[in-house]
Amino acid sequence: MRAALWLVGLFAVAAATALFAGSNPGTVTLFWPPYRVDLSLNLALLLLAVGMLVLHVALRALSAMFSIPQQARRWRLQQKERAIQTALLESLSHLFGGRFIRARKSAELVVSLEAAVSDSGVDLTCAHRLRTVAHLLAAESAHALQDRSVRDNHLQQALQQVDARDALDMRDGVYLRAARWALEDRDAARATEWLDQLPQGAARRTLALRLRFKTARLAGQSMQALEMVRLLTKHRAFSEVAGKSIARGLAIEHLRCAHDVLQVQRAWSDLDASEQVMPEVAMQAAERLLELGGEPARSRQWLLPIWNTLVAHGDPHNVAQRVRLVRILEAGFTVTEGSPDAQWLALIESAQMANPRDLALQYLAGVVCMRLQLWGKAQQLLRQSLTLPQDAGLTRDAWRALAALAEQRQDQAAANEAYRQAARADTRR
Repeated sequence: MRAALWLVGLFAVAAATALFAGSNPGTVTLFWPPYRVDLSLNLALLLLAVGMLVLHVALRALSAMFSIPQQARRWRLQQKERAIQTALLESLSHLFGGRFIRARKSAELVVSLEAAVSDSGVDLTCAHRLRTVAHLLAAESAHALQDRSVRDNHLQQALQQVDARDALDMRDGVYLRAARWALEDRDAARATEWLDQLPQGAARRTLALRLRFKTARLAGQSMQALEMVRLLTKHRAFSEVAGKSIARGLAIEHLRCAHDVLQVQRAWSDLDASEQVMPEVAMQAAERLLELGGEPARSRQWLLPIWNTLVAHGDPHNVAQRVRLVRILEAGFTVTEGSPDAQWLALIESAQMANPRDLALQYLAGVVCMRLQLWGKAQQLLRQSLTLPQDAGLTRDAWRALAALAEQRQDQAAANEAYRQAARADTRR
């Protein structure tokens, strides 16, 4: 359609020109004393058009001739830019391929080529960003080669470039990369310094949280690492199962670092409610509190949700946790001020009656009866616990308790036999 319109327009122009030129009687006279030149108007117009065309071509030719140096300069700049791009791609490919020496040389070539372009008086639009990337690639290659002096040199040069306006968005990347290098050097303090320089928004990115988590683990700061795990799980950087498992280990480590009762209580209050109901965490807290001479009543308060989970509604096959829970409660009952209150007496009695085949509950009930000086019932429960599926440690302690009961009633023969059975159970263990 467009070609047809152009053709119609061309015919219209040709027709108008033919009508104008065919019946045009005009004349143009040029006076150049003593000469006179008469030209038809059509010829004068044609000569004028040809002259303008020739003048235009001559001006274009002159412009092209004078622009040759500028074009040559532009061509040389394009060649250098292509060389910079090629060197940058080679540095990346060598770095990914594990050829770190070649990667560093290619990155340093990028820096030298960019410097040559800058010295020629031409400023690239992303010069500072290009230098920053090149220095980071060279530093990464040097770090892989364990050449820390070269790495730190390139890192400092990269930091000098990120203050420019076109490279401000590279600053966070430089800090994160420097923190990772310090972390791999096992320098937790230096890694923390780099991470602390991040702005608030960048500090909450997943990569920054991961680095801070690893730094806290390296520095032994279990509580800070636990906080990072919570954030990473919230941001779905860890799955729920993995986050829960890591948080459980860190909470246990945080409790183990407590060295007095107040520190244990403070560490317990630092934990979330979801962490306090983890069986391993609660039992570690109660066990640590009793080791440091804390109140048995407080430890039993921490263990109450675990008791309800493992005993009242728990998995009967989770024997190890049930035995450990019984051990911690036994340790609290055997101290001077650790007598069980009415609530725990009811809980233990109801659990023992509901699970008559549970060795741990039978043993715990016997220990409580001993603490309350109910010697006959204690002996009966401890005897019953010996007939159930065996745990070597509980069997040994049950025999020891029976020996203590025999000595209390001055039955030395029964006490000696109980001690022999305890020694035999300890040998089997």
